[in-house]
Amino acid sequence: MKIIKLDAIDSTNSFLKALSAQESCENFTVVSTESQTQGKGQRGSGWTSETGKNLAFSVLYNQKIEEISSLFTLNIIVALSVVEALKTVSNLNFAIKWPNDILAENKKIAGILIENTFKNSNEVQSIIGIGLNVNQSQFENLPQASSLFLLESQLFDRETLLISIVNRLEFNLNQLENLNEDYFWNAYHAILFKKDVVSTFESASGNRFVGKIQKVTKDGKLEVLLEDDSITFFDVKEVKMLY
Repeated sequence: MKIIKLDAIDSTNSFLKALSAQESCENFTVVSTESQTQGKGQRGSGWTSETGKNLAFSVLYNQKIEEISSLFTLNIIVALSVVEALKTVSNLNFAIKWPNDILAENKKIAGILIENTFKNSNEVQSIIGIGLNVNQSQFENLPQASSLFLLESQLFDRETLLISIVNRLEFNLNQLENLNEDYFWNAYHAILFKKDVVSTFESASGNRFVGKIQKVTKDGKLEVLLEDDSITFFDVKEVKMLY
């Protein structure tokens, strides 16, 4: 893999997107940085990280539309790849919180943001941004955040982790040719946070309600069974889980 290392940048996603527009970049080109000043998360939120302690990187992936039934399949494969790589260095209890936050012992340690651009009628360019809390020891005003260091009481080699994640991602995406997509969807649902557990949610308008996550649909919506036994579907910006 080709890894471009930067000391500081506003956003690795933005840098890689601009680079791929200027020159031809091979699949799984990686841009990583020690400091990201304008890291982006889901719902337009920011992603802050202590300089030199964590991983902040982006991966380029061009895919043919006919090879997958849903763009969200890429999201679940990325999330699974991160978890699989983490399991090679840690025995923590990992889970994926919809749509693709990575939790360890119910604490958020990683976030994923994928930005898709249609290059033509049958090809999509995906910029896969991953932020992973590795050796950071303090998270001010972020009670649900943690790091591998805090949970394991040991330092981790960030370079080894980065290479392991990208290698796992490349392996899994190449496996799409041999395995049915359902293999990855089943693996995703097996570690989906709070699946089939009564949980509290909050809608975009601030209303709170109780329900059980049934599954995530192929287009990335959260299917929730409500108290009155009705089923409702939510998009990413429409609801958040309180935990």
